[in-house]
Amino acid sequence: MDPGFCPDCGTVLPPLKSSSKVSCYNCQGLFDASAFGTMESEYTIHFNSYANKKSDQADRGGEDAAEGPIVNRQCPKCGNDQMSYATLQLRSADEGQTVFFTCTKCKYKTSENS
Repeated sequence: MDPGFCPDCGTVLPPLKSSSKVSCYNCQGLFDASAFGTMESEYTIHFNSYANKKSDQADRGGEDAAEGPIVNRQCPKCGNDQMSYATLQLRSADEGQTVFFTCTKCKYKTSENS
């Protein structure tokens, strides 16, 4: 038996309300809270600290923060060998995404359809 699914027909059970019983929409079976399995979960979320981000930006070139991840790509305008990038899906879903590159030195912007 999978938690959250009806043990008789396999349909997803509706959310457990304040009562300890739940009725299956499909087979009309009535089940107690044990059909949901264990209701308690434990999660750990790790956040990057602002201090680490600030020191990373200082290593990349001072106060001018990059507009995304840094890649080794030569800027066609100034010849700098690092550019940041961002991606967007501008065309239809069965075509590739558009990648926007920004020079970390002169802020020249270019795009490429992948």
